[in-house]
Formats: sequence, structure tokens, C-alpha cells
Amino acid sequence: MEQEALLAQARKTFHTRLIDWGVLGYTVKKGVSVASNADVSQAVSKAIGDGIMSRVLDESQRQPREPLSGQGLGAQFEVAVCDFIADTFPHLGHLRPGDWMIKRLGNKNAVTEKSFAQYEHLAKLAEAVQSDPVLQAALGNDYVVAPDIIVARRPETDGNINAPFPVVDDAVAGLSDLRQRPAGEPQRVPILHASISAKWTMRSDRAQNSRTEALNLIRNRKGQTPHIVVVTGEPSPSRLASLALGTGDIDCLYHAFLPELVASVDELEGREDLAELVHTLVDGKRLKDIADLPLDLAI
Repeated sequence: MEQEALLAQARKTFHTRLIDWGVLGYTVKKGVSVASNADVSQAVSKAIGDGIMSRVLDESQRQPREPLSGQGLGAQFEVAVCDFIADTFPHLGHLRPGDWMIKRLGNKNAVTEKSFAQYEHLAKLAEAVQSDPVLQAALGNDYVVAPDIIVARRPETDGNINAPFPVVDDAVAGLSDLRQRPAGEPQRVPILHASISAKWTMRSDRAQNSRTEALNLIRNRKGQTPHIVVVTGEPSPSRLASLALGTGDIDCLYHAFLPELVASVDELEGREDLAELVHTLVDGKRLKDIADLPLDLAI
């Protein structure tokens, strides 16, 4: 029996979790039963949401439960996305070796971008701001970013670096963030490899916060820019385009149900404009499926 592809299996598991955890389901809004990722006030959003829902249910053979509340939906979606990355990316060591850390941070987590090599200088800036009211008024905390999910690479010991043949010694390469310091010295912090923003829907301007966070990560770094991506379950093509179009901030927008979204939009009668918009985003490499994300993180 042929083994199922890792990403295909993980994608099915991801969808099953969304259903079983009450993220994806039918809910009653204004007396109407709609998919939990749809906007009851938009006929197009409801139609596409229903199309996605029916296709995912057919794939998973699961029965939906009553969805969680709005805030609970977002939190569980973050957990599901984090689990999907943890189930896939570490298995791609033949493409991207490393000692990886994958974590969902959440709003109350003390870990922010200051915890990583490219941004640890911001910790000193934060201390200065806290002790100076003038700096507090001028800077606030706009330079601080707490990603929903992070992928980070831990520094390597000399033993690992020199495993195949001598690469480093005491005289060279002492400043690289990838090289752990000798025992007894302060150890280097992990290197931020990816910042992942998880937005179940894009109902409000808060979805644009992902763009602001991305620009802060780009401007404030010392060293390599991490992958900066957004994962969403939003069914509305216009809302997807509002974040996906353009370049220079986020790498790409990833959809939890891209094939299902495309099929649902293509079958809408009289809305060829929306189908064209979605295909433009896909063909322009601005919108991909979540199954593409682990491989893109290996780049």
C-alpha cells in the first residue's frame, strides 16, 4: 500500500482538528445558519463559506459541532496552525536542517521578537524606554512585536558544525549567530526563522495589523529578515486581496482551504470578477495553500 504524502495527511488532520475543536462549523447568525468563517451580512461570503464547508466535510467525513465564540475561534485557529507546522516542518530536515523551536506565543507570553538574535538589541531599548518618560511618550511600544506563532533555530555547537569536517576553530567565525558560545560564556539566543500571524477571519481592520507587525520586523532587525507570513480562513476574495496584494511586507498569504476556496468561487454564477481576482492572487504568488507553507519555510 502506497504511503500517503506527509503534507496531504497533515492537511486532512488540520481540517479535522478545525472541525472537532469547533473552529469550522455552522452557526446561527441573525436567524440564518452560516459557516463560522463567513460574514452573515455578505451573500458572497456566505456562499463561498458554504462551499468551503461542504467540501471540507466531504473530505474529512466529520460532523461539525457548534462553533466557539469569536475570541475562542481565533485562539484555537492559532493552535491548529501551530500544530500543523509542528507536524510537518521538522520532518523536512533533509531540505532544511536545524534544531527548530516552534511555538504559539499567545497574548500573555513573555516571548516577543526581543527573544531572538536579530532583535535582542530591542531589549536594551525597552529598558531605556521604561526608565525615561520622554522616551515612553515618543516611542511607546510600537517597535515591539509578539507574533502569534514563531519558528526559530537554536544555535549550533562547534561539535555539530565540525561534524563532517573542520569548519570553525577558536580563531575564526566567533560572531555568527548560528554558532553557540563556549561553555561558561553567555549563550546565544535562537534565530527567528519565521513569524506567522494566524487570522481565522479578516472581519475588521485588525487584520491589517499583520502588515504593521511585518514592517516592524523588517525595520528593526539586525541581520536576516525572517519569513513573515499570514494564515487565514477568510472566504471573501476582496478581503484576502486587501492583505495579499502588493509586496514588501508579508511574504505571502496562506489559506487554510485554498483548493476549496477556488472551487467555491469558480462556481459562483455571475461573479467572474471574484474568480478572476482569486486566480490573480494565486498566479501572482500572493495566495497559497497552507500545505505550501512548510516547504516555503524550508527555503
